[in-house]
Amino acid sequence: MLQPGRAVAAEQLLSQGKTATASSQEGAGYAASLAVDGNTGTRWASQWSDDQWLQVDLGSSATLSRVVLNWEGAYGRAFRIQTSQDGGSWTTVHTETAGSGGNQTIAVSGTGRYVRLLGTQRGTGYGYSLWEFQVYGETGGTGPVEGGTVEVTGSQGNWQLTVEGEPYTVKGLTWGPAIADAGRYMPDLASMGVNTIRTWGTDASTRPLLDTAAANGIRVIAGFWLQPGGGPGSGGCVDYVNDYDYKGYQLYLMNEWVAAYKDHPGVLMWNVGNESLLGLQNCYSGAELEAQRDAYARFINDAAREIHALDPNHPVTSTDAWTGAWPYYQEHSPELDLLAVNSYGAVCDIEEFWTAGGYDRPYILTEGGPAGEWETDDDVNGVPQEPTDVDKAEGYRDAWDCLMGHEGVALGGTLFHYGTERDFGGVWFNLLPGGERRLSYYAVADIFGGSVGTNTPPVVSNLTVSGSRTAVPAGRQFTLGASLTDPNGDTITPSVAFSSKYIDNNGALVDAQFTRQGNNFSVTAPTRPGVWKVYLLARDGRGNVGIETTTINVVPPPVPGTNIAQGRPTTASSYQAVGDGAPFPPSNATDGNRTTRWASDWSDPQWLQVDLGSVTTFQNVQLVWEGAFARAYQVQTSDNGTDWRTIHTVTNGTGGVDTAAVNGSGRYVRVLGTQRGTGWGYSLFEFGVYRS
Repeated sequence: MLQPGRAVAAEQLLSQGKTATASSQEGAGYAASLAVDGNTGTRWASQWSDDQWLQVDLGSSATLSRVVLNWEGAYGRAFRIQTSQDGGSWTTVHTETAGSGGNQTIAVSGTGRYVRLLGTQRGTGYGYSLWEFQVYGETGGTGPVEGGTVEVTGSQGNWQLTVEGEPYTVKGLTWGPAIADAGRYMPDLASMGVNTIRTWGTDASTRPLLDTAAANGIRVIAGFWLQPGGGPGSGGCVDYVNDYDYKGYQLYLMNEWVAAYKDHPGVLMWNVGNESLLGLQNCYSGAELEAQRDAYARFINDAAREIHALDPNHPVTSTDAWTGAWPYYQEHSPELDLLAVNSYGAVCDIEEFWTAGGYDRPYILTEGGPAGEWETDDDVNGVPQEPTDVDKAEGYRDAWDCLMGHEGVALGGTLFHYGTERDFGGVWFNLLPGGERRLSYYAVADIFGGSVGTNTPPVVSNLTVSGSRTAVPAGRQFTLGASLTDPNGDTITPSVAFSSKYIDNNGALVDAQFTRQGNNFSVTAPTRPGVWKVYLLARDGRGNVGIETTTINVVPPPVPGTNIAQGRPTTASSYQAVGDGAPFPPSNATDGNRTTRWASDWSDPQWLQVDLGSVTTFQNVQLVWEGAFARAYQVQTSDNGTDWRTIHTVTNGTGGVDTAAVNGSGRYVRVLGTQRGTGWGYSLFEFGVYRS
């Protein structure tokens, strides 16, 4: 543990985004800057000769602690790490004579403004090539945090949070990466000016996070999860009035981990629960809901009392999703040192609510930023309209201004979210989806007074869909239009992706096929009907990305003629009669309604057939699959319902919409599924038979 009063500066990643030069480069796509852009998918590569060098200008003199070399296959067998104050006179701080490539971490001791890798012997017949060249050290920052008492001090309307008697404003972000990645990301947080991170759970795995945070001058709001955590839609209903076993066990766990970490210099405060007062509405209603909320708030008070008994040196708070939870804490939780709330589009209303409620404690924001999915207006396809990158960046600024405008009461906050997931939620909220920096990343760094460089992301604006967004034929081409600009003049590389979040709650981004002509992008629509989120991404090759979104409603392609199967008697080998949303009878596949469906048992083979009433000729069939599609199936006809002729065979189906010209004849038409495409059965929204 650090000794009280000893000031040691924090190790930081100093090289990322700084000016880099090299003795040579293999081609236009292998510039020196690509080794310090934070993107492990880009690299510097030299010409195929010795000697070669790569150097970075840190901007000012720094005390160095380590250098990380992430080699591509073309590595250095022998090389030196050197430092310089002027870029001309060099001092060697490390010599390597038997390098083997891969990812090398080299401890160094020295000072300098310039740091370079001087390759003297290649390990292959190629040149030298680095995915990343990272220099760590310190430039006189605040240093690792130390132990000490954290207190809420002052009086009504004039409070402060203090650490060892010194004022402390929470300038934070909620923590998203795996704890194993703390060493990779914590220096970046410090460079953003972040002094606090917030977590939702504390257990045996927490210590490495606390250690790494403390080493980088960052403290942790250590959370304890309680059911039903997470607010609307959350699970895990608990009877807080009568379930003493659950409450007792949670108190036991809290006591265990408070005792384990109460003297750790990384702890700022304890936070018991997350959005459970709001979440209880999913479990109870009426008078019982009120009784449960009262009991929950009393339990929070019990937890705070026990934590204080174990650890009198750190405050205790509890987070909920709306300020409507605060009256319960005011009445039943006097042991809480301060209040906390998660708020996005409504951050600017908190001060008025606090004043009107006559509260006797300060508060912090534990999640906040631009408007969330639940707060924005629906677009033309009936789904929430996502703010633009520019709007999101301004949303963080506006939220922080409103929060800190409540002087003497708001003690700071942890904005949402320092996460790296590249999915639906990650694009909406994360500052680093896929590890790439957004405009919001730079806005938050500016708010907190950080130093992350001035090379900011491309900006995508005026995103449009030509034609109708509400009826894009499945599998057909549609055109996106947009303006792509880069404030630093970097070359922009675009891509397009889809998400089926509003169809099946799958938030993953799937790359789309597209071609570009200037500011227009011809994109192949998904084959599955429904409302799809569309993402246009613009990368600058320096670890930055701009993203804008829109939606399209994918519909089955039009089929010429009349659907002679619609409304006709339909039977099947089986159908699901029970389960979520059941029953799913055969008639649902011929009712002309794309929101109803037939679903079979989960076995092979299965069939669905329609009686056209008499022998009839037809030219096309169209199958609109639900997620449970057929990998292999046959379309068959019969004049008597017994003897079948196969007129169309599919062996590599992918679901979505299958439209086929068949030129068939018969009274009965059926689809015979012989191999399912999923672990479920077969499911069709519509089975159409068309006659011209």
